Amino acid sequence: MRVLAQVAMVMNLDKCIGCHTCSVTCKQTWTNREGVEYVWFNNVETKPGVGYPRRYEDQERWHGGWQVDRRGRLKLRAGGRVRRLVSLFANPDLPDLDDYYEPVTYDYDSLINAPAGPHVPVIRPKSAITGEDTAITWGANWEDDLGGAPEHAPADPNLAAMAEKVRLEFDRTFMFHLPRICEHCLNPACVAACPSGAMYKREEDGIVLVDQDRCRGWRMCVSSCPYKKVYVNHRTGKAEKCTFCFPRIEAGQPTVCAETCVGRLRYLGLVLYDADAVLGAASVADPRELLEAQRRVFLDPDDPEVVAAARASGISDDWIEAARRSPVHRLAMRYGVALPLHPEYRTMPMVWYIPPLSPVLDAVTGVGADADDPDNVFHAITDLRIPLEYLASLFTAGDTEVVAGVLMKLSAMRAYMRARSLDGTVSADLLAASGMTAADMEDMYRLLAVAKYDERYVVPPAHREDAAALAAQADGCSLDGDGGPGMGGFHPTGLTGRRSDGRLGLKLFAGKGGTA
Repeated sequence: MRVLAQVAMVMNLDKCIGCHTCSVTCKQTWTNREGVEYVWFNNVETKPGVGYPRRYEDQERWHGGWQVDRRGRLKLRAGGRVRRLVSLFANPDLPDLDDYYEPVTYDYDSLINAPAGPHVPVIRPKSAITGEDTAITWGANWEDDLGGAPEHAPADPNLAAMAEKVRLEFDRTFMFHLPRICEHCLNPACVAACPSGAMYKREEDGIVLVDQDRCRGWRMCVSSCPYKKVYVNHRTGKAEKCTFCFPRIEAGQPTVCAETCVGRLRYLGLVLYDADAVLGAASVADPRELLEAQRRVFLDPDDPEVVAAARASGISDDWIEAARRSPVHRLAMRYGVALPLHPEYRTMPMVWYIPPLSPVLDAVTGVGADADDPDNVFHAITDLRIPLEYLASLFTAGDTEVVAGVLMKLSAMRAYMRARSLDGTVSADLLAASGMTAADMEDMYRLLAVAKYDERYVVPPAHREDAAALAAQADGCSLDGDGGPGMGGFHPTGLTGRRSDGRLGLKLFAGKGGTA
């Protein structure tokens, strides 16, 4: 057993209101500069929808993530070394700019300084990539709140097996928001696919980063990431991605997206895991067993053997204590209400989600039933207006029973706490049905409903003795170099894609038969 620590996140989708504050603050911190105008390290998608980039979940098209071959061995969907070497200069699995969107800006000076006249001055949108006039036809947030859903939502890969049912009942369906960042996976496909070794996973905290000095712009990381959360800076020609705000994490502070989240839906904490068990867990044959396989990789920080092994691996006592207090471990392991996004990709993601429950209660009250009666809620869970299979396709590789169990546990918590608050009654049957004790039920309620700042974010600061190693690893990250955050301007003429010599930077995408 080789114990490592991983910084992880859980998002409670029941609380996300789709305000995009997380996206804006992340954009201002990390990608408000030249070369990454189209990039959103953090974006919030409305589901059902095709997402950003379009249909990124369609791995039959993009060949991202891992798969198990006939011999039971794990291999990249993108192919082995030979196939990737052949496609270095003509990668067919790269999203095009149209799959993301063409960012625009405006010549604001022409508008502000326009002379007085009989007509209101207007300005055309200009491409932030080429500086030429363009038309706005798509965006990273184009489908917000089901905008254009009748036209675009049927293309959602998660609806492939249930499109007819959803289309026939679309006027009665519900939506929910899905915030997404890099998953900082335990088994990252981007790291395995990188020919130059620029992508790496930090051993200290599991954060996946890009060494800008070693990156050669081969873009294999972009095609191999099934979540499409690695991007190309078209000014430098190098890969960039969510850094999990590692400078803040090292200082014991939460990520920017978590700090500024209006709904307080994000939880940050450490988990301990057995690094030697990762490959075996990711290689299980049945995709529906991947969730439990990944959970078995996580270790109990209260187990004396785990503590001893963690200390032997160089994990300090304050980090072990942080793992004991981790809200991520409690939600994902102790209570089992947090689920990974698309475990069938076999990357073992470390950003987990609590599925939305509010639509369940809406379905109950819509027929005049009591939403506080567990029997009514349990029955409604299996008869949602949007099929339960949709949530299962996102979080459990299609296993509806697991999702139903999570929703039932959450609804039982609401019913239990409501009854206890109103008349002080405690339902032993309800506790037995949920498999939880009264103390666990109240602890889960406090964590999900009224947790304070230091309960939601349990991130111990890095140690001084580790500072040199961490600084050496961070040297290649685009934090303090030319073009790093805050180092570039945003030109109103839209010519942000041009280099200092006036020529356009490297071709942004090499897909669809193009070259890098």
